[in-house]
Amino acid sequence: MKVILGLSGGVDSSVALKVLKDEGYDVEAMFMRNWDSATNNDILGNPDIDDDVCPQEKDYQDAKMVADELGIKLNRIDFIEEYWDTVFTYFLNEYKKGRTPNPDIMCNKYIKFNAFLKHASDLGADYIAMGHYARVRHDETKSYLLRGVDNNKDQTYFLCQISQAQLRKSLFPIGHLTKPEVRQIARDNNLYTANKKDSTGICFIGERNFKDFLKNYLPSQPGNMVTMDGKIVGTHDGLMYYTIGQRKGLGIGGSNEFTGEAWFVCGKDLEKNELIVGQGHDSQYLISNNCIASDCNWITDKPIAGKKYTAKFRYRQADNDITLEYIDDNKIKVYYDGVRAVTPGQAVVVYDGEICMGGAIIDEVYFDNERRKY
Repeated sequence: MKVILGLSGGVDSSVALKVLKDEGYDVEAMFMRNWDSATNNDILGNPDIDDDVCPQEKDYQDAKMVADELGIKLNRIDFIEEYWDTVFTYFLNEYKKGRTPNPDIMCNKYIKFNAFLKHASDLGADYIAMGHYARVRHDETKSYLLRGVDNNKDQTYFLCQISQAQLRKSLFPIGHLTKPEVRQIARDNNLYTANKKDSTGICFIGERNFKDFLKNYLPSQPGNMVTMDGKIVGTHDGLMYYTIGQRKGLGIGGSNEFTGEAWFVCGKDLEKNELIVGQGHDSQYLISNNCIASDCNWITDKPIAGKKYTAKFRYRQADNDITLEYIDDNKIKVYYDGVRAVTPGQAVVVYDGEICMGGAIIDEVYFDNERRKY
């Protein structure tokens, strides 16, 4: 049985490749190149944008070293235009709306488990594999996406928009391992990436300053920071640079009018271009108990309205008890006890025990019947 694994040049996919080989699969690897500054800036019509290239070439060289160490063929493919059309354009459009998108979810949906899967199938693969911390159970007629064993690294949140057909063709070789176990396997086998630092953030941003990167593509519109009652307490650089519940980077000075508690982003008024801020980590305005979400994707079985499930509203968040109802086939209303900083643009991902059922993208956030200005 032939399996083609997405080899990123990191330790997780490196160990996944080793596991597949040891399990006796006919395995190849494929390195995806999804971002090229020059090409993308030409598409945008701004060839002179000062945008450093994401260090993908170094990642490719690392992937090549691991593939050579294991005696496995490494293919290379460019998905630059596909990434622009389905992930980066989505990323920009969400920020234009004042929302906080999660491009990793769309990258999995459209690139890793769609474009990659199609290309791997053309190369004769029966399955594709990724180094995600997730598991899959393939039954005779259905496949189930299961949480990774390592609760701290579980990545099913980012897989909530993949389809049953995509999951049916997928393997997750390290989902049964913890991160320390993965590192140890890499070291025991002297893999080139054994001590490589984990990547953080989005590939096309990498370690660069987020504001500097984003202003290349979207013009910033500075405005006022205001309290809930409309008092101006500072200025912001552009609403797109802030997310609900954020503390760092607000730069609000001390004042005798207010307590010494920290300030947090509590909302956005797009019409007035105002950033709404408040004091206290658990400011009441940051708490909601229901939301509306759309673009529903149910991987195996559709959740039952009114039944108790759990959900995450952001990655690595603790499970929250929920129930849901259907507004239509593509939109749900989710009910929960008070949860902090539920954010439009992020995903609500539904779980039935260890099974990830899928999720939807948060559109509106409420406390009882009061809509939050998120």
